[in-house]
Amino acid sequence: MSDLHIGSIAPDFTQNSSLGPIHFHKYIEGSWVVFFSHPADFTPVCTTELGETAKLAPEWKKRNVKVIALSVDSEESHKGWIPDINETQNCTVDFPIIADEDKSVSIGYGMFQPTANDKFTVRSVFFIDPSKKIRAIITYPASTGRNFAEILRVIDSLQLTDGYKVATPVNWKDGEDVVIAPALQDPEDLKARFPKGYKIIKPYLRLTPQPNK
Repeated sequence: MSDLHIGSIAPDFTQNSSLGPIHFHKYIEGSWVVFFSHPADFTPVCTTELGETAKLAPEWKKRNVKVIALSVDSEESHKGWIPDINETQNCTVDFPIIADEDKSVSIGYGMFQPTANDKFTVRSVFFIDPSKKIRAIITYPASTGRNFAEILRVIDSLQLTDGYKVATPVNWKDGEDVVIAPALQDPEDLKARFPKGYKIIKPYLRLTPQPNK
């Protein structure tokens, strides 16, 4: 099991991929990264997931996000599978899929679960910022396809809250009201930071329009 957690620096690695060798820290190069594992090539749920990842290319670009997938299948297997993804999902897979045949990356990132088949990685998602820090982790079982709307929502929340003293409430979506950090109490400071105003529901619960909209 990996001891990686939110706040850890994402471990560096060099590994083959469908687009050739990847040096992970070099790949990040000032971008946000969504790094995710899938159980195996030529499987139905994974085919839909990688297709969705490809179709969301404009959304990743808008958020300065690079995507990179991984399984323990070979580079040749990935290259053989990609045409199936493109055909069935009406997309173009142009992001790298790591060929982690020796399982070194999967083990380092804790992508195997003790109760799962150790031949297949589970559906882990690591959100990594430009400083190479892990900011969020989501793990799904192999039987459950990921919700990419949630993955985009998490990125939006992380990027917003990095720039402003706010947090995003339950079920928040980009463009909706956000929560002011409780540590901000000075009225003049609040007025300067949130010129659109804010609503006090409780002293610790204050809502304001999303400040970057």
